[in-house]
Amino acid sequence: MNETRFEVLVVGGGGAGCSAALHLARRGVKVALLERGLVGGQASGVNYGGVRQQGRNPAELPIARRSRELWGRMKELAGTEAEFTVTGHLKLARSDAEEAELVAYLDVAKAHGLPLRMVGRNAIHDEYPWLGPQVVAGSFAPEDGSANPRLLAPALARAARDAGATIHERMEVLEYTHDGTLFHLHTVGGHDFIAPVLLNLAGFWGGRIAAAFGEPVPVEPLSPNMLVTEPMRYFIEPNLGVVGGNVYLRQIPRGNVIIGAGYGESRPGAPGETPWARPLPEATLAGARLAIALVPALEGAQIIRSWTGIDGRMPDRIPVIGPSSTTPGLFHAFGFSGHGFQLGPAIGAIMSELVLDGRTDIPLEAFRITRFAMQGAEAD
Repeated sequence: MNETRFEVLVVGGGGAGCSAALHLARRGVKVALLERGLVGGQASGVNYGGVRQQGRNPAELPIARRSRELWGRMKELAGTEAEFTVTGHLKLARSDAEEAELVAYLDVAKAHGLPLRMVGRNAIHDEYPWLGPQVVAGSFAPEDGSANPRLLAPALARAARDAGATIHERMEVLEYTHDGTLFHLHTVGGHDFIAPVLLNLAGFWGGRIAAAFGEPVPVEPLSPNMLVTEPMRYFIEPNLGVVGGNVYLRQIPRGNVIIGAGYGESRPGAPGETPWARPLPEATLAGARLAIALVPALEGAQIIRSWTGIDGRMPDRIPVIGPSSTTPGLFHAFGFSGHGFQLGPAIGAIMSELVLDGRTDIPLEAFRITRFAMQGAEAD
């Protein structure tokens, strides 16, 4: 039997998992990360790349604020900035009702120290003359920006390895057990890993791990549909979103415009099977139309590529984060519902604190895994 013992096992090689391995290794922990595919191969590496605090669920804002501080030190943390650029995030309203939502969120942001500036009807087209006529107002978050999702998780994994962590790619776990003291993980290739602590940071597949320890949750696969245009004249500096979130776009300095809208399709696969995901042409075309309505100058631009990946979505659109309710030594952080890229660096730091310090300063009550069972009991 090929059996290896560690102090902590991390399952999931996205931004959060690689950050957790890095933070643990830097504190002297013997840690191994197991990734079923390639590091950054799913949600963390195929997303839109928004480093956004604005518009988040209030429960997520303390995590987002802490993560933004880490993004500002990414070169020090991971050896690269991952093309992180502070462009600001401009969230747009296309109706009176949407404008009212932006105004209401100003108080939420203020309570968490997030600077926002409302851009009203008289100013929005003066400041951003390339916006379409349907836009009536906006809210600007000057600290937000974007990064290259292809670069983040691999850089964090390299830094974790340099700090002493063991990183295993193409290492899918088939069986999870706990003997009362130790976790035993058995992989597709016949490897066995043992540790007293297990971090479940496996994205959509995190639901399967939770279920293996008696904590089933209603997580569903989510595949945001992404597309990118040919290079154009650079003119869209801020990262753009809209109230309701049905389209979002940003332009990189070389001129390509990255657009997210709608959803592709995916099959996560049974244990031992290869998952797949693909964008859908109808979602791509619908997204292009929404983007043109927002920025009319995009009309006629050629779409050169579309893509998607697999994330996990929770019914309330916020993740599961925190200790298991059934198994000592098990900690969860999954189900980021399409907006975990910005949070990943801080999630890793929070996980390391829960493991090594037994606490974190970030409030996690809203993310407890038992909230779904409690909802079911209330419904009964």
